Amino acid sequence: MDLIGAKFRKSTRSGSGGGDCVEVADNLPGVVAVRDSKDPTGPVLAFEPATWRAFVGFAKQS
Repeated sequence: MDLIGAKFRKSTRSGSGGGDCVEVADNLPGVVAVRDSKDPTGPVLAFEPATWRAFVGFAKQS
């Protein structure tokens, strides 16, 4: 998967201490990429935008 040009942003739910942070890049066509901010060169999870929206919607309900 080509993630060139991905602009990752830290989750608004991440703490300010820089510990357990998730970063999301939703600026690429057809994919939403998610990674651990502590390991920016590590593995990336990729989701279809509709799947990501469903996940976020569910998480907001909790």
